Amino acid sequence: MSKRSNIAFVASETEVAKSALAQLQNKYGDVPLDDADVIVALGGDGFMLQTLHGTQHLPAPVYGMNRGTIGFLMNEFEPNGLVERLEHAEEEVINPLKMHAVCVDGTEHDALAINEVSLLRAGPQAAKLQISIDDKIRMPELVCDGALVATPAGSTAYNYSAHGPILPIGSDVLALTAMAAFRPRRWRGALLPKTAKVRFDVLNPEKRPVMADADSRSVQNVASVEIQSEPYVSHRILFDPGHGLEERLTQEQFV
Repeated sequence: MSKRSNIAFVASETEVAKSALAQLQNKYGDVPLDDADVIVALGGDGFMLQTLHGTQHLPAPVYGMNRGTIGFLMNEFEPNGLVERLEHAEEEVINPLKMHAVCVDGTEHDALAINEVSLLRAGPQAAKLQISIDDKIRMPELVCDGALVATPAGSTAYNYSAHGPILPIGSDVLALTAMAAFRPRRWRGALLPKTAKVRFDVLNPEKRPVMADADSRSVQNVASVEIQSEPYVSHRILFDPGHGLEERLTQEQFV
């Protein structure tokens, strides 16, 4: 059991999150992020992702409390007994995806994504994508509204809405999922090893523009996007006992 009494609180801009922030700061105090044993994030899943990205350089794990509309990555909000909950919390360690996007004008953009990297059509016509895995072309042309690569932690988010598979934590697998595939008809995607390097080349990008998105950080007019797991970056997330990511991923499949 680790000591987690030095708590730094962060909150989203919603009124319910800011109210919870004031309540918890008054009850437990608040230390600077650099001095924290644990960071408590108040909001929804989007704010949790924002917090994980913003604090990845810090050693403290992040414990989310749901003060938002969606809380898959969050624990139940309860102001009492927080120190005890933190001391008994279970830790999950996840690696993000690394995106390298090259735009039509030659500019390059890098970003990390905890949930998924997605490519989406940005005009009235369907996107045409060529898919390569580990430098070998696997699909010369996919006509679709878009495609994504998801981590196990993100497999219940956009990936699941696009009818992609739920991936168990620790499975060392990535999901490659298509959105509204037209050719090949209804192609749903593939399961890939965590070590795979996925490359999308946009065919005819001037006529069929495509944008790329890494956890809501968007790049417009991409010509190619490479995606692979980043093993050198680890995010530590805390969950109440019996309510970790592995249990939540299992529960989601029986709803």
